[in-house]
This record gives sequence, structure tokens and C-alpha cells, in this order.
Amino acid sequence: MSYAIQAEGLAKRFKETQALDGVDLAVRTGSVLGLLGPNGAGKTTAVRIFATLLRPDAGRATVVGHDVVREAGRVRSLVGLTGQYAAVDENLTGTENLLLIGRLLGMPRREARGRAAELLERFQLGDAGGRAVKTFSGGMRRRLDLAASLVGRPQILFLDEPTTGLDPHSRGELWDMLRGLVAEGVTALLTTQYLDEADRLADDIVVIDKGRVIAEGTPDELKSAVGGQVLQLRPREAADLGAVAVLVAEAAGPQTQVEGEVITAPVNDPAVLPAVVRRLDQEGIAVGELALRRSSLDEVFLALTGHRAEPEAEPAEGPEAAAVGAAEYSRAESA
Repeated sequence: MSYAIQAEGLAKRFKETQALDGVDLAVRTGSVLGLLGPNGAGKTTAVRIFATLLRPDAGRATVVGHDVVREAGRVRSLVGLTGQYAAVDENLTGTENLLLIGRLLGMPRREARGRAAELLERFQLGDAGGRAVKTFSGGMRRRLDLAASLVGRPQILFLDEPTTGLDPHSRGELWDMLRGLVAEGVTALLTTQYLDEADRLADDIVVIDKGRVIAEGTPDELKSAVGGQVLQLRPREAADLGAVAVLVAEAAGPQTQVEGEVITAPVNDPAVLPAVVRRLDQEGIAVGELALRRSSLDEVFLALTGHRAEPEAEPAEGPEAAAVGAAEYSRAESA
């Protein structure tokens, strides 16, 4: 099996914070790996190391077989990076942003202009290419940012929470574009706090917490191994909600939860569902909804980490880490 990205024993510390503590992972060529974890788990630090913006304190990482420290220049020629927030220049037009990147990559002006036009059309920005980016919507900026990361035709794409702040329609558009890129052979490493995004896009998932890998596998494997099944129940009458919650908790256990008018409970014993149905019938409680379904990735995340994912920036990997990354990148460029 061919791996586009590999890490062994990857470690990185920022003063008192151990951002990564011996991370091992491998991304299959031509696939999407979802890198998940709570805020501050180390996701962005890992991405910055793979993209050569940070040097690891220990361990080793390779991208398409090239060491990210010893062969940083070669790695940069193979990768594209889209961060949590659009990094395009708001005062330039869409065309000017892409043309600038092409020229910085050493493309002749005509080739850079042609590549800019090609990407603007591909990302449905052809009609807006002559406008200043400050007039773009949030979804348009994110599409332009993704286009900017593709100017150099990278083999590897790092997407660090690429749909943060986007509306559902814009997120869906970006998902479709990523699927198209992977179908063409691009390998992607995706960090996200939107677990439905990882569920839909990722071929494999690695969950990290406190800088360590705590689970890995395909979405279905994680759901089967960690989540089991979930009983979902909504009484027809809202007044019965409290009584039904108690009834379900007695049958399914203390992890029963009430969210709005819906009661959910993890189920590992197949006898739970008929037991709940019998109790409801005995109490004469009418049901509006009753289902036994597979756990969602969000519920798997909750079981693994103890809380639900939150779409926020990672505090342990903020300005200080960015400053360190910029300084190390600068030193590597001048080396």
C-alpha cells in the first residue's frame, strides 16, 4: 500500500504545552484522512509540521517520501495548504491574488495568468475574477483560498478547518470541489470540528487528544467499535418527556440524554428496545418517533473524548505557534 504522508513518534512542545506527544499516522495515496480531536489536541500543529511551517522536536514525518525537515524545499513544491481563515489579499482582485501566487512559484506571467483563469472558472469565480476580494462573500473567499492552494498543482492538500464559518450551501460546494480533486488523484489531510464533514469526506479517521492518537479507522469501523447503536425516542405528547426519559434510563442506563423533545441512549444490548416498548405500552404512553440507529461520528467523538466537538480555533496552537512557524519557515527558506 502506498502512503502519501507518514509520521512516526511526532512530538512538539510550546513552553508548558505538549502539543504533540508521539503521534503516528499514515495517509493512503489518493485518499482523505480526517484528523479529529478537541480544541488544543494538536491538529493544527501536526498540519504545520507536515507543511514545513514548524519543525518537530522529535520523531519523523515524510510527504511523498520526502523528509519534512531535511527536504523541506521539495516538500513545499508538492503541497498546498488552506488554513482556518482565508489568507487572500482583500485589496487585490481574485485574478491578481492567483496571479501573484503563480509568479511567486516561478511561473512565467502567461502561464500564471492562464492558471489563474482556469482555477477561477473551476471554482465558479470566473465572473468575479476582476472584483476586489473584499467584495466577495464568505463562501467565495473560501473557494478562492482553496484555488490559491492549487495554483502549483500540488499532489498533497492540507485543509485545516476549511469550512469554518461557512453556511451549509457553501460548505456543500466546497465538499463537492474536494471530492473532485481527490477523484483526480490528490491526497488530502483534513482537520475539522464538523463531524458530519469528516463522516462524508474522510476515507480514514485519526482521533487525537492531548497530543496522542486515541483511535483510528474508517468512519464505519469507529462507529462499530466505539459507538454501537443509539435508541432515539420522541413521545407524542411533550408532557410525557420526563417520564419517558426516566423509563429509558432504567432500561438503557445513565447515559440517556434529553435534547429538545428527543431522548437518546446508547444501546449495546438488543433486549433494550423491546423492553422499552413494553414499558411504554404498560404506561399507556404514545410515541411520535422510535428508532434504533447506528451511532453518529459526533457520538463516537463524545465517547472517545468526553465532550462534543466545538467549532473554535485551537488555543494551544494560536499566535505563539504561528510566530514560531513563521520564524522557522524563514530560517528554512534562507538555508
